[in-house]
Amino acid sequence: MAYEKEKEIAIAAVQAAATVCEKVRAEMVPEAIEKSDKSPVTVADFGAQAIVCKMIKDAFPSDPIVGEEDANDLRTPEMAARLAQVTGYVKAVLPDATDEQIPSWIDQGNGSISPRYWTLDPIDGTKGFLRGDQYAVALAMVEDGDVKVGILGCPALKLGDRSGILFVAIRGEGAMMMNMDGSNPEKISVTSSSDLEHFRFVESVAHGDQELHSRIAKAAGITTDSIRMDSQAKYGAVASGNAVLYLRLPSAKYPDYREKIWDHAAGVLVIEEAGGKVTDMHGKALDFSKEPSFVDTQGVIVSNGEIHDKVLAVLAN
Repeated sequence: MAYEKEKEIAIAAVQAAATVCEKVRAEMVPEAIEKSDKSPVTVADFGAQAIVCKMIKDAFPSDPIVGEEDANDLRTPEMAARLAQVTGYVKAVLPDATDEQIPSWIDQGNGSISPRYWTLDPIDGTKGFLRGDQYAVALAMVEDGDVKVGILGCPALKLGDRSGILFVAIRGEGAMMMNMDGSNPEKISVTSSSDLEHFRFVESVAHGDQELHSRIAKAAGITTDSIRMDSQAKYGAVASGNAVLYLRLPSAKYPDYREKIWDHAAGVLVIEEAGGKVTDMHGKALDFSKEPSFVDTQGVIVSNGEIHDKVLAVLAN
């Protein structure tokens, strides 16, 4: 089986990071630090990135990692107490971690797009994490611009009898979902548009143009209200057949906004291996070969495949 070692290490890294994230959420009020772009980051973001980068680099030392966070703020004297918090939580899964090592492990995620690289969002949906709602640890490996391995750890996601779900996809081998500890795996696939119970769409809690999302969904025949949740857990909802559409269209307030690769790479592979389709709002494939931001595409449309062309036609008009 292709990419077996990558799959094994990636699953273990995501599981370890999710363990720390859940420990942070259970034991403390996760205070947010405001980054320069005004987005929030927490002790758990830093800890999760440190863990994943350390584990990936130990196994694949020549592979660059393109991650969301960096450790610049943690290196300042006024952040010493926060750094100690991060180290304390990382020790739960990597007992030998030190304050000196943590920033360098985090900054192993400052790599560049290469013929083969990993991309990581240590907590996709930090605002959801802070609210006690959905978030995901999202890790993907990209080779020659094509996502080959995609792992989504969604500790707060509930689907059917499952509570806490790990989505795993390898290019050409299908998509699976399992419990966060890896137990009870099952193959997943998108649902048909004739499945009226699940003929619904998901969208972000705050991102994107929700009024436009609603109009597009109705024009495509979806009459139920959207399900709003944070993070790439939305990809998991569509891939597992619990929805048929995920819309992420740019807000009129920020028409030039471009999505980041780490917010979509793992989810894209999970969807595609489950039989669905992902493009931008103009029908172009997302390009993971160039920059951390999608410079040539705008918005993201995720579907069960059956309704994709109809949604694109509605958007075009």
